[in-house]
Amino acid sequence: MRVICGIYKRRHFEIPRTFKARPTTDFAKENIFNVLTNYLDFEECDRALDLFAGTGSISIELVSRGCGQVISVEKDRDHYAFICKIMQEVKTDKCLPVRGDAFKFIQNSKQPFDFIFADPPYELPGLATLPDLIFDYGLLKENGIFVLEHGKKNSFDAHPHFVEKRVYGSVNFSIFR
Repeated sequence: MRVICGIYKRRHFEIPRTFKARPTTDFAKENIFNVLTNYLDFEECDRALDLFAGTGSISIELVSRGCGQVISVEKDRDHYAFICKIMQEVKTDKCLPVRGDAFKFIQNSKQPFDFIFADPPYELPGLATLPDLIFDYGLLKENGIFVLEHGKKNSFDAHPHFVEKRVYGSVNFSIFR
């Protein structure tokens, strides 16, 4: 796993082979972040949320790019511990890893975010409800951006907050505002 840009640019972190997580590929991550720079300035992003954080690849990228605070929600114990280890290794206090269920976090969160990224397992029951939940619970600040990574089976083009879709190989990103 490689950090693409920012203060930790080119840092590599070895993901344990025992992990079941499917981290966003460096190619897809680099391309979606290039697109996102047209939507927001990460250095002006006070609060970001990484749902289904997995290996923490997106979280460390957000911290590296200057986000004020990043909350990483990950259910798996080993993945959560790996995210904590990465953040300790780079000596940052800008990331708050949370071990828990992303759906419960959405329902209980009280403060909105400037940027939300969700990378659930592609076959996750309830994946298609995520955009509605984000907006119904008011998790996104006005002019905030929500990015949902998903497989080709899902289409969100008809969602009222849908902005655009980007495809990089087998990785699909739907962007909402």
